[in-house]
Amino acid sequence: MPRFCRRQRLNPKALIQGMVHAMHGGSYTGSPAPGAPAVTGQGGMAQAIVGESGSIHPETLWACTTCRACVEECPMMIEHVDTIVDLRRGQALMHGAVRPGAATALRVLRDKGNLAGRAPAERAEGLAMLDVPVLAEGEETDILLWLGEGAFDRRYSQSLQALVKLMRHAGLRFAILGEAETDCGDLARRLGDEATFEMLAADVVTTLSRRRFNRIVTADPHAFHVLANEYPLLNAGHGPSWVVQHHTGLLDELVQAGRLRLNARAGAPVAWHDPCYLGRYNGQIEAPRRLLAGACQSVVEMERHGMQAMCCGGGGGNPVSDVDARERIPDLRMAQARQAGAAVVAVGCPGCTAMLEGVVGEQPQVRDIAELVLAAVEEA
Repeated sequence: MPRFCRRQRLNPKALIQGMVHAMHGGSYTGSPAPGAPAVTGQGGMAQAIVGESGSIHPETLWACTTCRACVEECPMMIEHVDTIVDLRRGQALMHGAVRPGAATALRVLRDKGNLAGRAPAERAEGLAMLDVPVLAEGEETDILLWLGEGAFDRRYSQSLQALVKLMRHAGLRFAILGEAETDCGDLARRLGDEATFEMLAADVVTTLSRRRFNRIVTADPHAFHVLANEYPLLNAGHGPSWVVQHHTGLLDELVQAGRLRLNARAGAPVAWHDPCYLGRYNGQIEAPRRLLAGACQSVVEMERHGMQAMCCGGGGGNPVSDVDARERIPDLRMAQARQAGAAVVAVGCPGCTAMLEGVVGEQPQVRDIAELVLAAVEEA
């Protein structure tokens, strides 16, 4: 199993083995989840799968960050994450048994349409000085810029500002949804609350269907994955489909076309942290590296990178689920960055920004790749 799972209350292999014993009955005494409370290991069709008297302890179920590192490494090609999310769905929808912090987050999503619990118009406040056009119903543009939940955070607004400046520098025609943008439902689905996910998705589909655009661009890999890959599977595979692009793909395309010219800046070594939902989920690992090589003269790789990259710890609803662990995943990841000699960690996800910047002590600086590319463009 991935080494960082050993710091969590999760052993993906043991979880699958526990599922097998839960189906066939008997007692399971295999590898336990590290640090998780003990379970009886009793299985059978009349026995609860999740619970202290079952095969899987709730602490194990909620420890997963859905990063898919276990799936990537598994020689048997077992889909551990799909199993975990299905189990969470049963707990959430049939028993209302989610972690207290997760229950609060889901309630805010249902009531407010965003995880921050703020007025929808506040999402674009960080871009107010840039006067970005808002796409109203019936209007048309080339690129619809999906801001995502990170836009409510003042720090991540700086990353979005850099992206907007780059798009303007390249002469792109784009707009945002403004107060019409609501949460895409990623968090609700990972936490197993399918009802809330489908409610949020229906709102987004209605909003987007009333506007015309050629493609959606977002700096949030989670929104990118949901909009590009999960919405089309709604309604028995007849859901809406759009061209969706992560901002690293767009910026790489603009650089390759000569619409953005970079002057690689000298400075401290920079390492790229692959977001799980961009790398392992969607296989996009080359475009950000081309960008980084063009923007920075000194680039290093962490030991775990690309399809074997380590999670930041921010996926799967982990930050809102009050999950205990022997060591925090972002602490381990930043230690890997230091070991690689990186003074700057480049990211491409609001969740990664928040998790890695939350590591205390003297650490490498965290910068969104759009900020680094903008600096290289301005120097050129």
